[in-house]
Amino acid sequence: MQSHLGELAALTTAVCWTFTAIAFESAGKKVGSLSVNIIRLVIAFALLSIYTFFTRGIGFPIDATGANWFWLLISGLIGFVIGDLFLFQAYVMIGSRISLLIMSAVPPITAIVGFLLLDERISLLGMAGMFITIGGIALVILSRSADEKKVKLAHPAKGLLFAFIGALGQAFGLIFSKLGMGDYNPFAATQIRIIAALVGFCIIITVGKKWKEIAASFQDKIAIRNISIGSFFGPFLGVSFSLLAVQHTATGIVSTITSISPILIIPASIMIFKEKVLPKEILGAVVSLVGVTFLFL
Repeated sequence: MQSHLGELAALTTAVCWTFTAIAFESAGKKVGSLSVNIIRLVIAFALLSIYTFFTRGIGFPIDATGANWFWLLISGLIGFVIGDLFLFQAYVMIGSRISLLIMSAVPPITAIVGFLLLDERISLLGMAGMFITIGGIALVILSRSADEKKVKLAHPAKGLLFAFIGALGQAFGLIFSKLGMGDYNPFAATQIRIIAALVGFCIIITVGKKWKEIAASFQDKIAIRNISIGSFFGPFLGVSFSLLAVQHTATGIVSTITSISPILIIPASIMIFKEKVLPKEILGAVVSLVGVTFLFL
């Protein structure tokens, strides 16, 4: 069991991402993505503080080194602020199911960044995996027009772009997390990332004069309930388990296992949001997963 701790943590992360995407999509459509972002971070930080107090005897990451703080703060700004700001808006615009499929691009992006910055090698099979993953995503987001002569986007371009920016944020955030965490406690490391995110979002909300909008969100009890559920499965459990996973196994393996979320979310989308899922969308999700698997064989 211990030898597969990283893989089990990654699988748990994939399940958590599925729950949190559904919860945040529902809440975001009611109170806006900015409100969802800041409220879920406050809830998650409170949960993490309670958890670390009882498990570590320290409710705040005061035992982290300067290097831990530096890289994890950068990771939080890139992953939570930039990545999630765009990803959560994509949830509202194109839905969590399509957004998570676009997030299948995270492993190829991570591999490319590793090649450029960390001098990591990409095999021919890995390159094939990248093209297969992109092909699976293209199968879902592209469609032919009625005259069957022109190929067009099947979903709003802005929403797809936001989801892709979210994927970039997740990929770079994961790399900087691995650089900054080392053997440090993953739950405490998540606290540091959230601190950076809270500061970042407070600046964005203040500059945009959105505090009244945030306060008004608390009047929607259903939205707050969904944000609370998403916070528990997302920045509390999901992110912490993802850091635990990269601490115990290769980043590529973690990315591969967590990429099953677009498949896990299909039944939930049908049952909860009553979405009509086309056969080509299911095929696209499966193809993307195959591509991601090839990338790290």
